[in-house]
Amino acid sequence: MSEDRHPLFMPLILVGGLIFGFGLGFSQMARPEVVLHFLQFEDFGLLFVMFGAAIVSGIAFAVMPRVRDSAPLTGDRYERRLKPFDRNVLIGGAIFGVGWGLSGICPGAAYASLGVGNVAILWAIGGMFAGAYLQGAWRSRRAAADSAASSAD
Repeated sequence: MSEDRHPLFMPLILVGGLIFGFGLGFSQMARPEVVLHFLQFEDFGLLFVMFGAAIVSGIAFAVMPRVRDSAPLTGDRYERRLKPFDRNVLIGGAIFGVGWGLSGICPGAAYASLGVGNVAILWAIGGMFAGAYLQGAWRSRRAAADSAASSAD
């Protein structure tokens, strides 16, 4: 990632977040009961919202590399960043799904849910931060143990 970011980088991130949050609130996807109805196959509105957002994003990601060589705000080149599909992705996805089902909301919609007055969602947001912290601590401890074992060889 480029260190010389455009001065409008952070303000435009804020604008993007506002647009994202407004869209989630407007489409009622910031309400856990709507998400839970989707997960129980009772209401497929969330599927249409996600599909519509994916189409718009897909068009933008397909067109922008043809128009510009780099991202206008970061200066980063447009390129695919492939990540390995491994055991960690499967396990992490399963854990994410359990948390999504229990809280009734995904991380992005959780913040937007605060904006529509769902203060109880703070428990889920606190849980997301605690879970991310615990995973990071676990991964750091595991990496340290692996490097100590490899240096002992």
